[in-house]
Amino acid sequence: MPDPGTMSSAPTDLVELGRITGAYGIKGWVKVQPHSAQADVLRSAKAWWLVRPAAPLLNDRGSKTAAPAPIAYPVVQARAQGAAVVAQLQGVADRNQAEAMRGYVIMASRSAFPAAAEGEYYWVDLIGCDVYTSEQGAEPQLLGPVVEVLDNGAHAILRVQRKAADVSGVLQLVPDAKGRPQELLIPFVQAHIQAVDLAARRIDSDWPADY
Repeated sequence: MPDPGTMSSAPTDLVELGRITGAYGIKGWVKVQPHSAQADVLRSAKAWWLVRPAAPLLNDRGSKTAAPAPIAYPVVQARAQGAAVVAQLQGVADRNQAEAMRGYVIMASRSAFPAAAEGEYYWVDLIGCDVYTSEQGAEPQLLGPVVEVLDNGAHAILRVQRKAADVSGVLQLVPDAKGRPQELLIPFVQAHIQAVDLAARRIDSDWPADY
């Protein structure tokens, strides 16, 4: 397997999966706090793309410098450790090296994710899908796109930004009483989700538009 950093360039479909929280043991293993529902992907990925934390810096012209580029680290071993994931990365040989990686963002290529089981979905694939509602057999009505997937401990929740057509038929964000984008929080459970079509980027539900 290649040494860290020798892969030519980062894939264009990288997905953030978690962050390194420190060293684990004395042999260079790192401890990772995975983002919700991403631990399985962390354990199965053959390589992690790491980005070191860095505050935005200004160059001598007053412009922001480019963000650090992801660096590939082949994963030698990875396993669950309670709610965390611990891993041995190629090229990280001792505790000091591992501790120096605290705060690094971990990403992996979406194409490297294992296939989801039938009826299950990766949260990253739900983001950007348009949610529709069909109340009591009426014509489906667009609620808006999924902008985030949350976890309340029992199930996932879709955070949807409301959109509606204006007088000219153009879709616009629907403001709330304070002028901010109106949002809906829809439980991603079978009781309210009728169908998910990732190819069409569409989710059908029975969630009321005015909830």
